[in-house]
Amino acid sequence: MELRYLTAFIAVAEELHFGRAAQRLHMAQPPLSQQIRRLEKELGVQLFERNTRSVRLTSAGHSFLEPARTVLEDLDLARRAAEAAGRGEYGRVTVGFAGASSHESLPLLTRALRAGHPGIELVLQGQMYANVALARVADGSLDLGFVRLPVTQPGVSTHVIAEEGLVCALPLDHPLAESDAIPLTALAEESFVTFPANAGSSLRDATFRTCATAGFTPRVVQEAPDSHTILALVAAGVGVTLTLTSCQHIQQTGLVYRPLSGPSVRLQAALAWRTDNPSAPLRTVLTVAVRALPTPATPGH
Repeated sequence: MELRYLTAFIAVAEELHFGRAAQRLHMAQPPLSQQIRRLEKELGVQLFERNTRSVRLTSAGHSFLEPARTVLEDLDLARRAAEAAGRGEYGRVTVGFAGASSHESLPLLTRALRAGHPGIELVLQGQMYANVALARVADGSLDLGFVRLPVTQPGVSTHVIAEEGLVCALPLDHPLAESDAIPLTALAEESFVTFPANAGSSLRDATFRTCATAGFTPRVVQEAPDSHTILALVAAGVGVTLTLTSCQHIQQTGLVYRPLSGPSVRLQAALAWRTDNPSAPLRTVLTVAVRALPTPATPGH
């Protein structure tokens, strides 16, 4: 059934006059009459009672009118939805993140997006380590990921949203807890609590790189899947850990944070996406992100 037949039928049904319906559709009357006859033949029913003086809907015509209107209305809605998605006003964007380190930036992004582009849905996938998020962005299974620099995968673009440092978290009764700042070498003999090995945690990678510069490899006695659990284990006296300055909002009884002495270790957090991702909603999200999460100024500039 051709949609133009439905349009013709609705026009005649509303006008109850073939001449006026033809004028409304900007067409000649004979082609209009022909379309109605073809529609009736396809349906196997008569839709109109016609004579030289009047046109009336049959019972079948009355029954067909509202469903025909619904079809055209739904088609118009689908067309407008597709056009809106093409303009980046409607659609879904999948986002991978790890909870503790994105607790400030993610709410800023979601609120800004809801305020300006309520037709875009962020499909949030939490507890995704930065390296895992980056890998999924690179293979196209994720639109946007909260990651850590450096990013070396080809075809992946980034926007820096934060620059953070490393701090030491340790039990309140630890001998180093009274220190104003802790040298890395003082942690060489300590037990460490970290993210699991080979899980894709950029923080674990940064911890091992940083400790290597001080001449030792952390002695890991316990692994945990997220910052909240790691810091709870530290508070319980299981060991110490290096964590990000952005995680200091996590407060546990018996837990203290202390800065590291010596040259500061800086890590950049960023949003990552495939450069060739054609999604218009993603482009809208990125535009909002640049405004809501501007790249921080480099210290000294």
